[in-house]
Amino acid sequence: MPRKKEVEEEANEEEAKEEKEIENVIVPEEKKPVEISFIEQKMIEKLESWKPKTKLGRDVFEKRITSLDEILEKGMKIKEPEIVDFLEPNMKSELIMIGGRPGKGGGIQRTPIRISAKMHRSGRRYTSSAFAVVGNGNGIVGIAKGRGKEGSLAVEKAIEKAKLNLIKVRRGCGSWECECGGQHSIPFKVYGRCSSVHVKLMPAPRGVGLVMNDEAKKIMRLAGISDVWVKTYGNTGTRINLIKAIFDALKKLHNYKIGE
Repeated sequence: MPRKKEVEEEANEEEAKEEKEIENVIVPEEKKPVEISFIEQKMIEKLESWKPKTKLGRDVFEKRITSLDEILEKGMKIKEPEIVDFLEPNMKSELIMIGGRPGKGGGIQRTPIRISAKMHRSGRRYTSSAFAVVGNGNGIVGIAKGRGKEGSLAVEKAIEKAKLNLIKVRRGCGSWECECGGQHSIPFKVYGRCSSVHVKLMPAPRGVGLVMNDEAKKIMRLAGISDVWVKTYGNTGTRINLIKAIFDALKKLHNYKIGE
């Protein structure tokens, strides 16, 4: 019996050592998840020390312009992301899953960061890419791609570029099944394309929801659209082209006048 107790104590000590070793393992920077909240906090700190460099930035800083809608309606070019942060502090952002790595048991596990390698004399040099969508959930949305040596830098660049590429989305209720006159869908059928990907957006009645894949839903939610049908053509597996095609369709909603 004493010998049995000694063996059990030794086994418990070994397990405790293994647990401590696991706790002390340092995860490489590339494998850590990128937190958008940390990057958004960093942008808030930048806003506190912001000094406008453009005329539009000075007008916003001195509160001669108080609305982002006014800037977009007049077609002014936004060249500083701080302008958007100043006027719309509650602007939200999402990352499109454009990367991938081998998953457990085969297949691909999707990631928001795409890592590409380029061969040099000194060895491989890695570059990270991210694709971001920003919006206020009330008719304003933007998209952009960012690249950097690290994942967090790529995400930060993508979000900043997306804030310089904002559009105002025309919303309405163009479905004959609903005709509620609300702003939950789009006013009419519209087409968009990017490379081989073609999309057709169709107004849907209230309660249908977003009939599309999860990545395309992100841009619709941030644009403030809750009900829409979509039909896609081409290689929709290239998610960047799919989101760009939807963005192109949303831009074309302003090409037509609606009679009152």
